[in-house]
Amino acid sequence: MPEGGRTTRIPLVERVLEANDQVAAVNRAELERRGIFSVDLIGAPGSGKTALLESTLRALKGHRRPAVLVGDLATRRDGDRLARWCDQVVQISTGQGCHLEANQVRDALGQIDLDAVDLLFIENVGNLICPVGFDLGQAAKVGLFSLTEGDDKAAKHPYLVEAADLLLLNKIDLLPHLSFDRSSFEADVRLLNPRVPILDVSATTGQGLDAWITWLDR
Repeated sequence: MPEGGRTTRIPLVERVLEANDQVAAVNRAELERRGIFSVDLIGAPGSGKTALLESTLRALKGHRRPAVLVGDLATRRDGDRLARWCDQVVQISTGQGCHLEANQVRDALGQIDLDAVDLLFIENVGNLICPVGFDLGQAAKVGLFSLTEGDDKAAKHPYLVEAADLLLLNKIDLLPHLSFDRSSFEADVRLLNPRVPILDVSATTGQGLDAWITWLDR
């Protein structure tokens, strides 16, 4: 756009985010119109995202009508695991992409019978940085940390903590066996996001799962 005889250049990243946000707004409107509560689950590789969703889907059996979108660089392994507990699972291959984008979610929603869904989980690509800045049209962004990652992960990844509507601390059953400082972790979180709820959970033992499901129901 000419301005004072010069051309104003919009950085590529801003154009990409703007286009993404437009599609995200369409996704959000569609999901809200249908009464579907959607969650963007963000966590590092190995934090237990898929295991947590497996336990959650088992606990929701007969209680809610879930669907799952699974983002992964390659393989269908996570999608196949979740398909044992949910009839509507779509695997999204991102190739070299380190996060999901709104248009990928839009395309995946077209493969789901949305009339039979009231709860949508979006398991983002295993990454604590890239997915945070991309709106997918979700109702809530949930950050997942695990004890095996160390108690400094919240401080090292502030943008996820600041953006999250809920934080889950997974593998809490391992606390007696690790040098994880739970109070230090929470102190780091509170400096960044004083009000975000933190729920201790274990995808393995089911500890804290009731509180997680209660949060979803609310």
